[in-house]
Amino acid sequence: MIVDVRKKILIVGLGLLGGSYAKILKRFGFHVSAITKEQSSIDYAMKENIIDEGTTALDKRIIGDADLVIFALYPHVFVEWIEQNQGLLKSGALITDVTGVKGSIVYKIQDMLRSDVEFIAAHPMAGREVSGVENSTDKMFAGANYIVTPTDKNTAEAIGTCMELGRLLGFSNVVTLSPEEHDEMIGFLSQLTHCIAVTLMTCNDKEDMEKFTGDSFRDLTRIARINDLMWSELFVANKSALLQQMNLFIDKFNELKAMLEVEDIDGMREMMRRSTERRALFDKK
Repeated sequence: MIVDVRKKILIVGLGLLGGSYAKILKRFGFHVSAITKEQSSIDYAMKENIIDEGTTALDKRIIGDADLVIFALYPHVFVEWIEQNQGLLKSGALITDVTGVKGSIVYKIQDMLRSDVEFIAAHPMAGREVSGVENSTDKMFAGANYIVTPTDKNTAEAIGTCMELGRLLGFSNVVTLSPEEHDEMIGFLSQLTHCIAVTLMTCNDKEDMEKFTGDSFRDLTRIARINDLMWSELFVANKSALLQQMNLFIDKFNELKAMLEVEDIDGMREMMRRSTERRALFDKK
């Protein structure tokens, strides 16, 4: 479906991700509309030709015309929107999302959704330490990963369309995982890393440290500039998987601590060698 530029795309939530989606899809010739809560975001997006039309209201025509609806909302807001407004969607519409957790929302939305509308979940593994459509960019997804999380309620056509969307957006790696596999993976690769960055930034409050730091601390804590409203919700929504990953980290950190206490240099060097080897796998090619 996505290759047909006659299809209309609606983005609900025109922030950093929603705006970046819009910029790229508009470039391909799709008619892109948006609904978001701030009129200033609509005004900016219209002025910069990021969207064709937009509103802060639940416009029945705009919603009803959309063939593909992309939800870029906080998880609980996404669920509430579907609960309250799914009747405005056209029959045959396909919806997807950018939400950072899946198990706690995918099945809930699919269970409540009308039978003539399909939800195929996805997660763009990309972001920046800024927010808002004014910071959106059509270069954000280059070299990044895009995860589609189908269930047995999804059709092959919807899965294919969602994966094609990821490729159109410029993601270098488009893959599928179950919602459960996704949440386990994201608990480690994203949420745990944010927990570590936040902990590092708050465990030592000595003044003026920013005047003495090197790049290693800045690099390690880049993501500590964090949207507390969004990330606290994501942590709770993925509580079980995240706690499991936090425990794995604590165990390994305590293992390194114990080596230092007894000055086990061979053990520390072996752990460092394994770290170096594994880190090479994560370098963007």
